[in-house]
Amino acid sequence: MAHPPPKTLRIGDWFVNPLSGEIARGEERVRLEARTMRLLLRLAATPGEVVSIDALLDQVWSGVVVTPDSVYQAVAALRRLLGDDARQPAYIVTVPRLGYRLVAPVESLADVPAAPRPARASSRTYVLLALGILLVVGSLTYYLVAERNAASHAAAAASPKAIAVLPFLDLTDSMNEEPFADGMTEELIHRLSKVKGLRVPAPTASFYFKGKQLPVAEIARSLHVSYVLDGSVRKSGETLRVAARLVRADDGYVVWSENYDRPLTDKLMVQDDIASEVTSALSRTSID
Repeated sequence: MAHPPPKTLRIGDWFVNPLSGEIARGEERVRLEARTMRLLLRLAATPGEVVSIDALLDQVWSGVVVTPDSVYQAVAALRRLLGDDARQPAYIVTVPRLGYRLVAPVESLADVPAAPRPARASSRTYVLLALGILLVVGSLTYYLVAERNAASHAAAAASPKAIAVLPFLDLTDSMNEEPFADGMTEELIHRLSKVKGLRVPAPTASFYFKGKQLPVAEIARSLHVSYVLDGSVRKSGETLRVAARLVRADDGYVVWSENYDRPLTDKLMVQDDIASEVTSALSRTSID
C-alpha cells in the first residue's frame, strides 16, 4: 500500500515542504539537509511533547551508528536555521536529561499537489529522451570518477603531522556556553599552531564545518589533515567540564582523549589553562 504524500506544515512562522526539502518564511527560503528535515518532522509529529534522545537516534539516525553528540549538534544547527534562541526558545526547548520539545504551533496544510500526468509522448520524444539520459549518465560517471580521483589525491597529500581543530560543542543544559566553546576552539588552534612541525588549519577553515553533519574522513580530506581534534563543553553547578579527543581520520579511531574539570571563575583563564594542557598532552602523543 502506497504511503500518502507528506503534507506541507506550518510550524510557527515557517512553511515546511517535506517534498522539496525547503522551509519558507515570507521571502526567505532555506533548503534543509535530509536528516535535518527528518529531525524537524519528528519533533513536529508530537508538538508539545518531549522526544527523547534515544527516540531521535532510532528514528532520525536509523541504521547509522552515532553518539548523542550528533543529536545535540543537529538540534543546534536546526535552531540556527529557524532563527531560534536556546535561552528564550520559540521553537525547540531543551528538557535537561530528557530530550527536546517543539513548542511552536504546528498546522497541517493541504497535501502537496501531485505533478500533472504528462501527455503521451511521440516516438521521437522517446529517442531524444533516451539520448538525454545517456548524456546525463555519461557526465555523472565522469564526475564521480573525477571526484574519486581528487579525493584520493587529497588523502595522499594529507600531512601525517597535520591536525584540524573542529568547533567544540556546547552541551550545557541551557546551551548558553557557545561563546566559551568557540573561544576554546580558537585558543587550541593558536596553541597547536606553535608546535614545531605541526600543521593546523586556520579558524576560518575549521569553523566552516560548524553545525555540518559530515564524516570525519570527509572533513579531513577537505582540510588535508590526518587527525581531527574535537570536543565538548558541559557544566554542573559552578564547574565546567571540557572533553577533548583526537581522532585518526583514515580509520575513525580515537587515539587520545581526556576530560578537564575547572571551577567556573575566570573563563579566559580556564580556556588558557585547558588549551595548554591539551597541547602538552598532544605533544607527547605519537601522531606519526
